[in-house]
Amino acid sequence: MKRISGLKLLDEREGAGTPAKKGDRVVYNTRIFLNQGDEVLLNETQAEHLPKEMVRVEGGVTFIDHSIVLGRRQAIAGVEHALMGMKVGGYRKVRVSPHLAYRDQGVPDLIPADAVLIVELWVNKVVESSGSSQNDRGKLS
Repeated sequence: MKRISGLKLLDEREGAGTPAKKGDRVVYNTRIFLNQGDEVLLNETQAEHLPKEMVRVEGGVTFIDHSIVLGRRQAIAGVEHALMGMKVGGYRKVRVSPHLAYRDQGVPDLIPADAVLIVELWVNKVVESSGSSQNDRGKLS
């Protein structure tokens, strides 16, 4: 993972295949925690409004299959930077400073303003910008 100010790698397990790069479509799952350890129930909140095929529950934990194109600012900056270089089946746990997350706005009733976040990411699929695909779903663990 490229080192940038405000993003600290806490844990990592490498996946298989070609690393995700700018322009690639990445399908991933995430869990977000406040720095004190409380989980942000964003997945549960989103699950109420998404098609069932995007939602899965494993071990009592709700996961959403998020899909973004890297480099298009479709996720918070800390998540997008952490996904760069990940491979299918890979896992990263990162600490994200507020300036790479929700800044002084937060997310009402979920994430306070200026919150430091702990984010866990699992990559399920990488579709390279050239159109070829790595689509083995990574196991969550």
